[in-house]
Amino acid sequence: MAPQYHPLLDGAIELHCHSSPSIFARKQTDWELVEEIKAAGMAGALIKSHESSTTDRTALIRDREAGLHIYGGLVCNYFTGGLSAIAVDASIRLGAKCIWMPTISSQAHYDHFGGAQTKLFQSEEPIAQPGVGLRIIDDQDKLLPEVRHIIDLIAQADIILATGHLSPKEVSILTHEALKQGIGKVLIQHADMGITPVPLDMQIELARKGALIEKCYLACSPDFRDLSVAQMVETMRQIGYDSCVMVSDHGQAHNPLPIQALSDFISNVLAEGVTEHDVTKMVARTPLQLLNIQ
Repeated sequence: MAPQYHPLLDGAIELHCHSSPSIFARKQTDWELVEEIKAAGMAGALIKSHESSTTDRTALIRDREAGLHIYGGLVCNYFTGGLSAIAVDASIRLGAKCIWMPTISSQAHYDHFGGAQTKLFQSEEPIAQPGVGLRIIDDQDKLLPEVRHIIDLIAQADIILATGHLSPKEVSILTHEALKQGIGKVLIQHADMGITPVPLDMQIELARKGALIEKCYLACSPDFRDLSVAQMVETMRQIGYDSCVMVSDHGQAHNPLPIQALSDFISNVLAEGVTEHDVTKMVARTPLQLLNIQ
């Protein structure tokens, strides 16, 4: 039986999903994700990979699927050169729509998991990374020069700066400096998730200054159980729907398919009283603006 997708997915963008190729177990390939996007009548997606650039592979998808807005970018992990302005510049020249700060290579990620067992970051062979994670600030809480260079490149390209798995302190320092340097698209990732939770008062403050807050269905999943959908909706109300985007962050082999998860997320927030107008804003209108799609 074919999946049933919520009608509000029509014209929507999934801003945070994972597919293969990947060294991690994924639910579907890029092309299978594309078919799901088409079946749901969506406008497109932003594909994220912790260990490789998705800029070039999504460019190939757009060559074949000219009617879809499938984009990628670069996560500044050890696998892709770390906090390398050279790697970021190359990715932007190739068409990146987003540069993510370190995720599984960040010191905050190291601190949170610390050898804990999880299905999220398992690969067939052990992953080789240095014993010390990446931080974007020095011991005086100043942004590293290479991070400032990366911010400048993102500002010039007018693309998304996403905070990845940074600590709340790093998120705050980065966001304030990025907004000061003229970046108009700062995305605070999975702000409610237990990896690096951003306090609600900080989410509200950063939103008021111009950042967007990612509301991530994975935070409500059995993997994390950080909060219920009802609790997440209350954070949306306090922050303001204009400053939030809804994403699944799905693609893991043991979880529902990304687009089905986003469809379920929509149904659940509507059941909590969010209007269709505000849901459309969070899954379509704002994501399209972030990707510079008119």
